[in-house]
Amino acid sequence: MGRPPPWSAAPSYTEFVTSAIAIPLSILLAYLLGSVSFGVLVANSRGIDIRREGSGNPGVSNIMRVLGMKAAALVLVGDGVKGVAVAAIGVAVGGPVFGYVALLAAVVGHSFPIWHKFDGGKSVAAAIGGFIYLAPGVGFALAVVWLSIVVGLKKASIASLTVMAAVAPALWLTGRTRAEVIWAAAIALFVVFRHAGNIRRLATSSERSVSE
Repeated sequence: MGRPPPWSAAPSYTEFVTSAIAIPLSILLAYLLGSVSFGVLVANSRGIDIRREGSGNPGVSNIMRVLGMKAAALVLVGDGVKGVAVAAIGVAVGGPVFGYVALLAAVVGHSFPIWHKFDGGKSVAAAIGGFIYLAPGVGFALAVVWLSIVVGLKKASIASLTVMAAVAPALWLTGRTRAEVIWAAAIALFVVFRHAGNIRRLATSSERSVSE
């Protein structure tokens, strides 16, 4: 049998329209899900506005300082599962590369949440959760490194910057596609950008530990 003509593999009109609708809707859904801040929800359940306590950030580090280890663990798991869910939706809609696109939308939503006046966290847990789904070996390794640095140095910012710097090289070394590496690098760069204040404090030795 001869090779089928090139146009035989082209998507049908219905498939094109479905894709044109599903992709932007899934990006919007990823952003909205990303905007759900477990830090805010857990703190509110205890009668505390976390944005008025400690550093004012609804992330794991500030939750740990204000509410303790158990609350911080709950937020860490919640934000991580959120990243997993969004990545899974992205893969289901558009394949592996689109999983990273959806994860980026969720990470942006976590940092600038529409539900919380665009005042959010730094997206580390959500990003790592998404990486665990999209590249399990790399994602779990990042989670272990992050936790090890937090426990050893008591500086969540150092842990976060370290694992974000390692994301793209790790994916490249494990044979991921160029597109996956590029989108993962975009996510990592966004998270690093969100840590600009932490970088300045690290440079002046004024960064707080998670136990302070």
